[in-house]
Amino acid sequence: MPIPSRLANDGWWLSEPLSAALVCNLSLQTGSATMAEFSTPAPHAGSIRESTFPIKPAIALALAALADWLFYGQRTGISAAIFAIALTGGALLANFTRLNKAKVLVAGLLVLAALIPAVEEFNAASLFFIVVALGVGLSLTTDRKLTGVGEQAAALCDLYLVGPFRLLRDAISAFNLPALTAGFTVWFIPVVLSGIFALLFVSANPLLEKWISLMNPGSATSYISLARVLFWAAALSLVWPFIHVRWRRKSEVPADLVVSVTEEQEKPVHDVDFFGVATILRSLILFNLLFAVQTALDVFFLWGNATLPADISYAAYAHRGAYPLILTALLAAGFVLIAMRPGGPAEQSKVIRPLVYLWVAQNVLLVASSILRLDLYVQIYLLTWWRVAAFIWMLLVAFGLLLIVARIRLNRSNDWLIRANLITLIATLYVCSLVNFPAVIADYNVGHSREATGKGVPVDINYLFHLGPQALPAIDRAIALRSFDPNLVFRRNYLVEQHLNDLASWRAWGFRSWRLQRTLDASKSSTAS
Repeated sequence: MPIPSRLANDGWWLSEPLSAALVCNLSLQTGSATMAEFSTPAPHAGSIRESTFPIKPAIALALAALADWLFYGQRTGISAAIFAIALTGGALLANFTRLNKAKVLVAGLLVLAALIPAVEEFNAASLFFIVVALGVGLSLTTDRKLTGVGEQAAALCDLYLVGPFRLLRDAISAFNLPALTAGFTVWFIPVVLSGIFALLFVSANPLLEKWISLMNPGSATSYISLARVLFWAAALSLVWPFIHVRWRRKSEVPADLVVSVTEEQEKPVHDVDFFGVATILRSLILFNLLFAVQTALDVFFLWGNATLPADISYAAYAHRGAYPLILTALLAAGFVLIAMRPGGPAEQSKVIRPLVYLWVAQNVLLVASSILRLDLYVQIYLLTWWRVAAFIWMLLVAFGLLLIVARIRLNRSNDWLIRANLITLIATLYVCSLVNFPAVIADYNVGHSREATGKGVPVDINYLFHLGPQALPAIDRAIALRSFDPNLVFRRNYLVEQHLNDLASWRAWGFRSWRLQRTLDASKSSTAS
């Protein structure tokens, strides 16, 4: 009797021997017997099934720990070759019973040859050779039948692009109790995303960090590092396809198996749905409560100008939250798009829709708070190119959130949303192309500097020169506000000469450059008179 496909695909941890079972996942058509995924376990595979489950996760965790030690916060060099060798060894150990012993030597030589460029110098080319050699070596040793270049490329794409996403499904499938799986599925997304949002809020809000540190002595960030958690998750996802190998291929199915497989497929299966109505509802309730804490703190301290604790400065509270909160809003937008997909079960829910609108409204307020935080920081530390870009980016994020609400409210498609965002982006770029940002930044910095207002920070004259000739009028004002400095005059005259050289040919004429030249000529005439 053939093993049901769900058990064969997801039940690799079971202790029962699978000596002759066919691992299959069929897509049947009338009068045909075509197999979408088909693989035959290696002989004597049942002899170690009892230890397969603990060995594979242990190897994956060991490789993730090695990646953390080699790469996290470190420059990459010979460490790439060391990790490639360790990954090769881990893959061989985890898949020992299904190895094609005749091709192990060839695959090993291929990997060693690919490591030579990385030993010489690690760069994009050497990384490419390592990635290709590891994928091809794995396919050779695990008896993957590659009949052409197209199939080889598809196999590598499946390994590197699809394979990392199998870790989550395999981890959940290991607990094959329907009730446990259903409960885990319903709460996994809410808990994980709530944890990520909480970490972002703590990194953005010194008040939350202080409160957590009171509950757990020491700095909260010394115990919780979002970057490290994400690094471990990425490392585990990337090594897992090499540890638990599952190739896709099509093959013919014996006719006598069609009936039994059809009966198995007709049996009810507990599918893992991470974005069902129950999951989305729980997520939105948790997210709204979590965001309400941050919203209340911003309204009270940021918008209401309430007094902060003595050990937290207003500038620190304002600056730390700008960029993490924008990342939070982007993650929220992605969740709303996935959860409220057109035609999905949650889109028409009368309970979920108001929760989505409330959450998006809190995210828009979050973006507004980020803009205010950045504005307060700029008032103290003046403008830069990146801060101007951050202002524009935050406005685009806020408008994108509003467009998401419009798509849901008007029952539009995702294509409509993409077109609306593209139109907004193009219009923004068009307006930006007409704005003389170097002059705007230079004028603002000089006008709000200590030299001009008697408070704040001194103007960064070197940054003004870095902005180029368009900053010349502001540079002249900055020089006039300072005591005479021949070095600044020399650098200013060099910029003027550069500007004149740019206008030497009529082909380089531009309206903005022409306006600058008129301003310089007028300033020179007034100085001469």
